[in-house]
Amino acid sequence: MRSLPLFHRLTGQPVIVLGDGPMAEPKQRLVERAGGLVIGDLQEGIDKGARLAFIAHESQSACEGDAIRARCAGLLVNVVDRPDLCDFTTPSLLERDPVIVAIGTSGASAGLAKQLRLRLEGLLPSDLGDLASALNSLRDRIKQRWPRMGDRRQALDNALTAGGPLDPLRAGAAGRIEDWLHGAANAGEAGRIEITIASDDPEELTLRQARLLGSADVILHDPHIPPQILDRARADALRFALPYHGHESDGLVLIITRASH
Repeated sequence: MRSLPLFHRLTGQPVIVLGDGPMAEPKQRLVERAGGLVIGDLQEGIDKGARLAFIAHESQSACEGDAIRARCAGLLVNVVDRPDLCDFTTPSLLERDPVIVAIGTSGASAGLAKQLRLRLEGLLPSDLGDLASALNSLRDRIKQRWPRMGDRRQALDNALTAGGPLDPLRAGAAGRIEDWLHGAANAGEAGRIEITIASDDPEELTLRQARLLGSADVILHDPHIPPQILDRARADALRFALPYHGHESDGLVLIITRASH
């Protein structure tokens, strides 16, 4: 992974946007759409505590000079069409408020990111944001239904999976939440499950193996399992190399071993 994707909260915050014309205008709109306050002067923005700077001068030398000055003042810098001068890049955005899908290529190809976004536009229902808002508003009730974090996570995974009662790719999922909460909802897979992988190539994982990796709360793995396999697990899953003699955990514990050759 060449870049770490982050979502910045910009509402009411100053953001520097330098330049005029067709390269700067989209950045201004983007900042304003996120609730940021556009500042068109570098020093003024620094004085007001800006943390981000978009630089879109037509002159390359002006871009380079302002990028240096902004970076020396501690700002993160994006220079339009100059990935070599960027501390961060702006992804192609797919929005189903409050859901945001950001697609980036670490500056390699904005056109590729755009086309991927357009493909995904047709897959995500227009009311996907309603599902996210409903889950947020019912957070306390969901906690009451599944008091233990591991059980709660597995219940949500089970409901939100493909074909599940809250499948996010099916329109109307928000309207099914009450039935899910009151119905015979279960916590999905839990306990200890063991899988054996036969290849170091993550593309050769079975669908079940990939799903379990993405859902597990704890990963117990053969020390020779390669990082590219473990990277398919949830980022916040606990990971321990075998043999492991620690305490049991709530939720799903996935044991990964290698097939003997």
